[in-house]
Amino acid sequence: MLGAILTLTLVVAAAFAVTRIGGLITLGFIGAVLLLAYRRLPLLAFTLTFSALLAAYTVFGAPAGWWKGLLWLALAALWLLNLRPLRKALITRPFMKTYLRLLPSMSQTEKEALEAGTVWWDGELFSGAPRWEKLLAARAPALSAEEQAFIDGPCEELCRMLDDWNITHERGDLPPQVWEFLKGRGFFAMIIPKRYGGLEFSAYAHSCVLAKISSRSATASSTVAVPNSLGPAELLHHYGTEEQKSYYLPRLARGEEVPCFALTGPRAGSDAASIPDTGIVCRGSYQGREALGLRLNFSKRYITLAPIATVIGLAFRMFDPDRLLGDKVDLGITCALIPRHTPGIAIGRRHFPLNVPFQNGPIQGKDVFVPLDCIIGGPKMAGNGWRMLVEQLSVGRCISLPSNATGGAKAAVWASGAYARIRSQFNTPVSRFEGVEAVLARMVALTYTMDAARSVTAGAIDGGEKPSVPSAMLKYHVTEMGRMVANDAMDIHGGKGICLGPRNYLARGYEVVPVAITVEGANLLTRNLIIFGQGAIRCHPFVLQEMRAARNPDRRAGIDAFDRALFGHVGFTLSNAVRAFVMGLTHARFTRAPVQGPTGRYYQHVMRFSAAFAFAVDVAMLTLGGYLKKKESLSARLGDVLSSLYLASMVLKHHENQGRPAADVPIVEWACRNQLYHAQEQLHGFLRNFPNRPLAALMRVLIFPRGRAYSAPDDRLGRQVAELVTQPSAARARLCQYVYTTLEPGNPLGLLQEALELAVQLEPLEKRLRVEGVKSGRVSALDPPGRIQQALALGLISETEAAALRDYDRKVMELIHVDDFEPQALGTLAQPAPLSSAHVA
Repeated sequence: MLGAILTLTLVVAAAFAVTRIGGLITLGFIGAVLLLAYRRLPLLAFTLTFSALLAAYTVFGAPAGWWKGLLWLALAALWLLNLRPLRKALITRPFMKTYLRLLPSMSQTEKEALEAGTVWWDGELFSGAPRWEKLLAARAPALSAEEQAFIDGPCEELCRMLDDWNITHERGDLPPQVWEFLKGRGFFAMIIPKRYGGLEFSAYAHSCVLAKISSRSATASSTVAVPNSLGPAELLHHYGTEEQKSYYLPRLARGEEVPCFALTGPRAGSDAASIPDTGIVCRGSYQGREALGLRLNFSKRYITLAPIATVIGLAFRMFDPDRLLGDKVDLGITCALIPRHTPGIAIGRRHFPLNVPFQNGPIQGKDVFVPLDCIIGGPKMAGNGWRMLVEQLSVGRCISLPSNATGGAKAAVWASGAYARIRSQFNTPVSRFEGVEAVLARMVALTYTMDAARSVTAGAIDGGEKPSVPSAMLKYHVTEMGRMVANDAMDIHGGKGICLGPRNYLARGYEVVPVAITVEGANLLTRNLIIFGQGAIRCHPFVLQEMRAARNPDRRAGIDAFDRALFGHVGFTLSNAVRAFVMGLTHARFTRAPVQGPTGRYYQHVMRFSAAFAFAVDVAMLTLGGYLKKKESLSARLGDVLSSLYLASMVLKHHENQGRPAADVPIVEWACRNQLYHAQEQLHGFLRNFPNRPLAALMRVLIFPRGRAYSAPDDRLGRQVAELVTQPSAARARLCQYVYTTLEPGNPLGLLQEALELAVQLEPLEKRLRVEGVKSGRVSALDPPGRIQQALALGLISETEAAALRDYDRKVMELIHVDDFEPQALGTLAQPAPLSSAHVA
């Protein structure tokens, strides 16, 4: 609040100087002080510089009266703050006592979740002054020759084998030959090291493989994602004993074992830390020998691959009531590997998630006895399960669902751009209607944003990061953007999209969207509690330091560390208040951008909103304290601001990674403007609902001194974006890279691209037929085949041209047609008796 008060005081003083004094020296002094705060000088350097400025100002132009006295009083306070022993005695110690009373209690699971992973670009955005060189210096993700060969070879071959209608409607499963292909070609072994027989792919390659498969089949991509995400292979690789690794990992890599991981249950969904499943330490019989082990009782559901799994990863709470392992009774959440055929396990039944039949089902266990050696990592890892899970989730959640959602969105854009161009209404391609252009532009920009977040974050993982907060952002926002793209694709396709059958290439992708929204932490919870709740502590440059210092059992060291963090925090807030105000006033035009050209302004806008966000966060945390955790709507809006800044940053970095192609600039501008406009509106919503209304008004003056001046993408820009995907172009190909677009009879994406190319090629010929034939009245037929025939007879087109137009019309109609069925072909029960006349009426 010191920053806000000082900034407002200086603003009032500036107005006073202009209206009452007219002194340029006064304005210069105020500007210099604001510049010091803007540049974040250390306290001593700020005090020395402020002293020199005030002395010069007093000599050359300070007015007499209260204003001069107030400035000297402020200088005296600054010098006192530089005396650390006095500062600690008068301010730090009393404040720390109050702070400790306000600090909410934190469970061990909450501590482990906060400490999981690393702080990356999210921390820079929390700083209010992100260092762009850190992001831009990161290597662009790229596939190795081996990884590219896998995508061009086995991955392409797998996509060719997949018939989604057969999988989802007729069979309710992947065909046996596909299962064998997945196991035999290493699709379940992408994260397993080569020394154990795996592929050991990069995170980026893993992501690209999933994106490509999901462009063809959600069932197949879900099946491939799970063994390569949070599960037995990942946990064994990082925490398993060498004996466990040597036994299981080669078998998993060869597909001899099919894994699943059982975490969620009927009584513990998104709140996975509260699982009621238990493992009691006791003695029992295992495979004919007596052993010290665990008697497990559990009930799990929604477990992907469970119906066919041969080895079960299980999370449970471990207890030692007889103290057979030590003095501790409640050992905490633990992870173990259980063979499928262990007595007491009930497994094999299936859930049916929204007509997308990937293998998913419940698992129950009653009095299941296993030896302690089944604990992943052995008995020494008992009670470490939650830490293991949250550490690996910080990586896995960045890849599986975001990649699948991105692949589906790319396929939807590829299809919708072509379909809108070849589908005509009122003698005009529907792609040229403004309403359709607006929808296409949104689809393109959202898909570009999704792909940017996916690829750049995967590259960061390959660079050694474990971005826990960005993983939550990607899980929520990429799947939500995927939902919007799926809805838009259905709108553009109309009836074509809603009629199920072998010709429908959209519906299953549309149906599976809520699955991605729900799993790995429901999106509502992720947005309202996790993104900001975890980020505010984990990514803030001072909050975690203050918490650790306040709880330090070494009182003297704790006070010293708390003092440094507290006054660093004060300076940080002061600087962000000034930065937010100055950049809001100037629309960030004088902020240094790391690149020049059409994208440079967006770097400046991210800087501006980063400072505004950091300032708003500090005011909220200072005034609301632990109560902010309960104000979910406020914290969700702050999380949205952070996410929008992160996503805009990923878009800019992705554009750089791709070599700044000029054709993509309209997409980059639409995507960045959309995210930054959303950040502005969420800040506005935060201020409208902030409970302390005077503080909210003060924050609004500093954050929006010119009002909400940022605007959403306009129609002109949307038209440019839509045109990029409604004709063959390099931008369309870049956006939809790794989509399965091979031209073959069973692949609608390839056939749509062929029709799109023909549409562009034949457009001059169609125009000639329309102008010289239809509009002149010489051609009167209503349907294209009839018009072609009449035009040929009149000599308006040649035989070759007529053949080309007929071929194009035939291909378009094949793509536009929908399926119909015999009545008895629908439903799973016996065909009912014919309806009576009363029912028919």
